[in-house]
Amino acid sequence: MELTAHPSSHASDHTFWDRIAERYARQPIADQAAYQRKLEVSREYFRPDMNVLEFGCGTGGTALLHAPYVNHIHATDISPQMIAIAETKRSEVKTQNVQFEVGAVETLSVADGSLDVVLGLSILHLLEDKEAAIAKVHRMLKPGGVFISSTACLGDTMKYFKLIAPIGHALGLIPMVKVFTSDHLKTALAAAGFEIEHAWQPGRGKALFVVARKQMPS
Repeated sequence: MELTAHPSSHASDHTFWDRIAERYARQPIADQAAYQRKLEVSREYFRPDMNVLEFGCGTGGTALLHAPYVNHIHATDISPQMIAIAETKRSEVKTQNVQFEVGAVETLSVADGSLDVVLGLSILHLLEDKEAAIAKVHRMLKPGGVFISSTACLGDTMKYFKLIAPIGHALGLIPMVKVFTSDHLKTALAAAGFEIEHAWQPGRGKALFVVARKQMPS
């Protein structure tokens, strides 16, 4: 089950992610081969002149790895502790073209049609309203821009978790988790005006990795 990935932008959850930030930063990537493939596929869509947003960036590792391939990355997360760790990482590797900021996708102020790529990795299942977030991403992207996401679609294999998740969240044991299927997610992307160009799951129950392009005006 892939839950503890990148923190949710749901405001009430930031204390949960603050509390586990240090442990999260030390946690190894569960499936390194799948992670590397996602990095490689993402980079196929990058160009050196591109401006990128990543929301739910956690401790910033992915943004820093992608930084050499684009012009600039603005990476946000609701957890101040996560962002503090990301800033430390950035200073250690002396990366100049990544800006880390505390913030939620719901409240981000980004001009419509101003971004080439938006990354939302291990985050959509942790949002109160993923459809609203997807629609906002669509507005932020330039025509032809791409939204790259990786999402735990628990409705495919763990429908029962829909009953358990609210209890765990109320007790502070887990963040808010939404349960939906991979087909539901694909439908939401299409409804927002995206065309899916790449979709991949490394195995049953694994996160669905999607590259979706904002369609050009007809």
